[in-house]
Amino acid sequence: MKFDHIIIRYGEISTKKRNRKSFVDKLKNHIRWALRDVKAAKLQASRERMYIMLNGEDHQKIIDQIKGVYGIQSLSPALKIGRDIEEIKAAALHYVDQLSGEIETFKVSTKRSDKDFPYDTNEMNHLLGGHLLRNKDGILKVDVKKPDLDLRVEIRKEAVYLSGENIHGAGGLPFGSSGKAMLMLSGGIDSPVAGFLSMKRGLEIECIHFYSPPFTSERSKQKVMDLAEKLALVNGSMKVHIVPFTEIQVLIQKQIPENYTMTSTRRLMLRIADAIREREEALAIITGESLGQVASQTMNSMFAINEVISTPVLRPLIAMDKLEIIELAKQYDTFEISNQPYEDCCTVFTPASPKTKPKLEKVQYYESFVDFDKLIEEAVEKTEIRKLHFGEKATGEESIEDLF
Repeated sequence: MKFDHIIIRYGEISTKKRNRKSFVDKLKNHIRWALRDVKAAKLQASRERMYIMLNGEDHQKIIDQIKGVYGIQSLSPALKIGRDIEEIKAAALHYVDQLSGEIETFKVSTKRSDKDFPYDTNEMNHLLGGHLLRNKDGILKVDVKKPDLDLRVEIRKEAVYLSGENIHGAGGLPFGSSGKAMLMLSGGIDSPVAGFLSMKRGLEIECIHFYSPPFTSERSKQKVMDLAEKLALVNGSMKVHIVPFTEIQVLIQKQIPENYTMTSTRRLMLRIADAIREREEALAIITGESLGQVASQTMNSMFAINEVISTPVLRPLIAMDKLEIIELAKQYDTFEISNQPYEDCCTVFTPASPKTKPKLEKVQYYESFVDFDKLIEEAVEKTEIRKLHFGEKATGEESIEDLF
C-alpha cells in the first residue's frame, strides 16, 4: 500500500473571488514546471485545491520538488482505498507508519458524505482510534484539542480517502500573479532577500545591477550573477540588466560635494532603473533598503532620493533588522555568496561622512550644474542584458527561450 495522491491547499488564493481562476492557472503552470522531470504523475485542479495523482511516483520526491512553489499553503500525502472496514483500519495504520516526522498524539476526524455507509462518524472515529492505539501501544496517545496528527477520513460512495499530515508550503501568491517589477541587485546581503520576498507576493522580477569597472571587478559582477542564479531557481529563468555606471559615478565624485555624493549616486541609479523599468514594461522598482540601516536608508535620505521618479519603490525589508535579514539570506542560500569580499559600486565610493539628513533643495542645486540626462540615456542604451536559464550560467538574451 502506497500513497497514491497528494492534496495541495491554496491558502491565500482561496480568498480571491472572480479572478481566482487566473491565480489557480498560474499556480498550476508553476507546479507543472517544478515537476517537469516527473513523467507519470498527473495534476488535477478544483476550485478549492489541487491533487497530484502519483501513478507510482515517490510521494516524498514530489513533495520536496513542489513545497517551495509560491502559492502552496500546505500539502498532504493521501490514500484512496476501498470501503471495507478492515481495509480502512489497515490503511490508517499504514498512514501513520509512512509519516515523514515523529508524532506522539493524534485524533481521527471522519466525514461521512455517503450516509449509506454502515458506520457513522463517531463509530468510525472510535474504531480507527482504537485500532491505532492497540497497534501503537505506548507510542501514541489521543489528543482531541492539539494533536500532532489529525487523521482525516472522508467516506464517499466510490471510495474512502485518508489524509492528515500537513506539510507547510511556501505560502504567498503564485509567481507572476501580481505583475512585474525590477529588482536593484547590488551583490550585498539585502537585495537578494528582497527579491525572494517580492516573488513570494506574486511578482515576476528582473534584476538591475550597476557595474563600475575598473573600480569594481569581474568577480563582483560574477557574484551578482551567482545571486541571480539563486533567484532563477524560483521560476527557471532570470533576466539581468548590467548598467555601465563608471562615467556617471566618476562625474558625481568630481562635481557633487563629498557628503552628498551618496545621495546623488542613489538618485541617478533610480533614474536609470526607472528608464529600464519603462522599457521592460514593469510596474515598480524593488530595493533591499531597511529603515535606518545605513545613511542612504534614513527617512530623510529616502525622501530626497525618491523625488526623482514617480514610480512605486517597493521595500520588502523596510521594517527588518540586519539579523532578521541575515537569517532569511541563509534560508534562501544567498548569504555565503553575498559575503564574498568583492565590492560593488555602492561601496567603493562611500564618503567618509555621508549626509544622513540630506536636504532635497541642496541636492537638486548641486545636480543643476551637471547635465546628467545624456549620460543616463547612454547608460540605458549600453546596458548589457543577460538571461539565466535554470541550472546554467548567463548567456546572451537572444540565445535563451523562455521556459513558459
